[in-house]
Amino acid sequence: MSGLTLQNVTKEFGTFTAVRNVELTVPHGTFVCLLGPSGCGKTTLMRMVAGLDLPTSGSIRLDDRDITNVPTHKRDLGMVFQSLALFPHLTVGENIAYSLRIRGVGKAEQKKRVDELLAMIHLTGYADRPVAKLSGGQRQRVAIARALAISPKLFLLDEPLSALDAKLREAMQVELRQLQQRLGITTIVVTHDQREAMTMADTVVVMNGGEIRQAAPPVEIYRRPADTFVADFIGMTNLIDFKADGAGTQVLGASVPGLVIPNGLPSGIISVRPEDVHLTAPGNAPITGTVTFVRDLGGTIETFVEAAGKQIVAVSMPNARPDVAVGQSVGIALNPDDCVVLKA
Repeated sequence: MSGLTLQNVTKEFGTFTAVRNVELTVPHGTFVCLLGPSGCGKTTLMRMVAGLDLPTSGSIRLDDRDITNVPTHKRDLGMVFQSLALFPHLTVGENIAYSLRIRGVGKAEQKKRVDELLAMIHLTGYADRPVAKLSGGQRQRVAIARALAISPKLFLLDEPLSALDAKLREAMQVELRQLQQRLGITTIVVTHDQREAMTMADTVVVMNGGEIRQAAPPVEIYRRPADTFVADFIGMTNLIDFKADGAGTQVLGASVPGLVIPNGLPSGIISVRPEDVHLTAPGNAPITGTVTFVRDLGGTIETFVEAAGKQIVAVSMPNARPDVAVGQSVGIALNPDDCVVLKA
């Protein structure tokens, strides 16, 4: 099985292009998160994969079968909507068995499959319970089980956890990922939650303006962003201008030894994550700044420093940080290996 392939997929609504020339391959059994700000095209892209919208141009293939113009109900996929869309007048078991019933599956086989799925989502014995009497997390599990009832080749979820509170959402992220790994089903999730994408995905696809800006494993997205949008959108980062000349590479008014600029760029931007900004006593580092704000989060401390007219954020462990307060001077040390050079 080859998985899902999108080739030059474009979707236009009148004069507005919502998705532009998307090329994406999702290998069989992979968990992919489509991530981006509101209006970036991620939901439109998923709707085209689901058959709810047709591409203006391009093709969509599932396991070497062209499904570009195939109706949704013939695409062999399961989908969980943001609203969950459970039938309030049906029981838990009837909701899960709905797709089996309309396909003419016998009642004995329906019950067997429902019992299997309820056990899988840790809701054994809930088959006769009304949906209205379930908690938010339980309803979420039922919606997932209903989508998986027909054993689809492709599992799609559109912001499935957005309505849950923070603690339950994090627990469900782990549950969903473990379930996907157990079943080995190709899964695509649309989300705007970066932590959710980093927790669950094999591959994160960052979108903006209807285009894919980067598709890579979560750690690569975080550590080696493709451009300033990805760097700034994923987590927190410091985007700092640099200038390179015969005297070396100048960052925040000082030279950073060992910082290699590829392709001889005379200027550009480096991305440095806050945890890679090291604070020292003034005079012990090439860059010096003034502390403007300190946020103690218990396990870590965020220190905001103004240097050469630029605000830099450093995240440190409490025992790995000089004892500096607002208004005091502090040194800033940057490791060249932690600096990602980007075009301006």
